[in-house]
This record gives sequence, structure tokens and C-alpha cells, in this order.
Amino acid sequence: MSSVNIFAALIVGLVVAPVAAGLISGVDRRVTARLQSRLGPPILQPFYDVFKLFGKERLLANYWLAFCAFVYLVGAATATVLFFLQSDLLLIFFVQAVGSVFLVIGALTVPSPYSQVGAHRELLQILTYEPLLVLVIVGIYMVTGSFKISAVYAHETPLLLQLPLLFLVLGYALTIKLRKSPFDISASHHAHQEIVRGVYTEYTGPYLAIIEVAHWFEIALVLGLVSLFWSTSVVGLLLLLLITYFVEILVDNSTSRMTWKWMLGSAWATGIAFSIINLVWLHYR
Repeated sequence: MSSVNIFAALIVGLVVAPVAAGLISGVDRRVTARLQSRLGPPILQPFYDVFKLFGKERLLANYWLAFCAFVYLVGAATATVLFFLQSDLLLIFFVQAVGSVFLVIGALTVPSPYSQVGAHRELLQILTYEPLLVLVIVGIYMVTGSFKISAVYAHETPLLLQLPLLFLVLGYALTIKLRKSPFDISASHHAHQEIVRGVYTEYTGPYLAIIEVAHWFEIALVLGLVSLFWSTSVVGLLLLLLITYFVEILVDNSTSRMTWKWMLGSAWATGIAFSIINLVWLHYR
């Protein structure tokens, strides 16, 4: 890539992507409210919340919480920037995984039972969706012959036509990663669950704002992964993104939170079975 393209990718990855994801989060809240027969907050409410949190007093149980919040943000931002630089999918996978693990480490440094239980559940979620993402990346490699995102975007036909079951597996994994119901077991959207805010409980003020911004980066990265499955047409890509995220919202609002055992069993049984079927079909076609 030329220096101009690299600079543009940095601007998009570090500024445009999180801002767009923040707006998407606002739309998510509004659509969710309408599905529940409520008016809902303004679309810019996520930005209002983050700015308010940055203005609050810095209170910490220990300094590990601050360090882990920053590493979580750096991991999510770096993975997103690497995506827009059209880097290696495996590298992006490992970078985002490191950031996610530090979120758990921070929660584990506090003796709060809510934080501890939420951290353990978050770790289970990571162990559930990470193998599924690896299988999706393997399928992409079998079709394109490369782990490079540039090679995926250069592919002549939409990956969705050759990897339909792996796309469903990706959707399953991303529902867990985004902590959408029924997989919001580590940190529900609502604080009245049995572990309050779970893994987020001890992150307060500016540090909670940092985690929210990191989550925006994750949303951008998630949608970027979805875009790989229909990169031959701008219209097709946008439609796929809209339909996929709308389905995520519908699932979030039409299902109840399940146990971690149900999550692990159903995700691995369904995800691995679909992945093997799709990979075998690719091998013998």
C-alpha cells in the first residue's frame, strides 16, 4: 500500500470506524426500544454517555483495572486498524483476542463476587467463539488461498456463495462476542441481573468510557468480517451488513439469557458441525 493509502486506512480505522460504530450502537438502542414499544433514547445517546463518563471522578479498586482497560482499547483499535490496512486475518484474530483477555484479567484483580463471576463467564465466552472464528478463517483461506484481507476483497465471487454455513457460524460467534442475548451471560445490557454488570462492574468513570469506545471498535471489526462475505458489490455488501445486524437485534430482543453450559454446548455442536460440512464440501467440490 502507498503512504497515502496507509494514512487513509489509519484515519478510517482510528476515527471513522469507532464513530460509525457509536452511531450504529445508537440505532441499535432506538430499534430495540421500538421493538419493545418504547420511544427510545436519541441516536447520539452513546456519545453523550461516553462524554459523561469521561467527566466523572477517577475511582479505582486497583491500578490493574486502568491498565487492562487501556490494553483492551489498544487491542480492539489495533485489530480494527489492521483490518483497514488489509492485513493478515490470523494476526487480527490474535490481536483482538489479547485485548479481550485483558478485559477479563482486570475484572479478576478485584475481589468483588459480581466482577469475578462476570470475568469467568467472559472467559468462557472467549473460549466458545474463538475456535469458531478460527474455522471461519480456515474456510476463507481454502477459498482464496490466502489469509490476507486484500486477497479476499480481490476474489471474483462472493464468499457467501461458497461459505454459506460458515457465514452462519460467523453470525453465531459474533452474537457471543457482542454479548447479545441469549449470550449476554458475562455482562447483560441491564444492571438488574443476578451479577449486576458482571465483567464491567468494577470499571467506573473514564475507564468504563474507555471500554465502551473499545466496544465500538469491536463492532466495526465485526461488521468488517461480515463484509468479507460479499465484497464484489457495494450494494450487496451494504445489504448484507444491514440484514446481518438487524437479525442480531431481533435475536437479542426475542431470546432470553441462557446458561454458560447451554452456550458452550450449542455453539460448539452447531458451529463445529456446520464448519466441518462446509469445509468438506469445499475440499471435494
